[in-house]
Amino acid sequence: MRIFLLRCPKCKNTMKYGGRDSILTGKRKVCVYCGRSFLVRKHIAQEG
Repeated sequence: MRIFLLRCPKCKNTMKYGGRDSILTGKRKVCVYCGRSFLVRKHIAQEG
């Protein structure tokens, strides 16, 4: 399992995302700060 740092496109806060599988196509995450939903693959800030 890989841990990714994602950046919200609306509020610009970063949060961790640990996907259960390595395929990120079509995966979405809801921002824990503002509640906006966004695609994981397009908003990776850093890979760890």
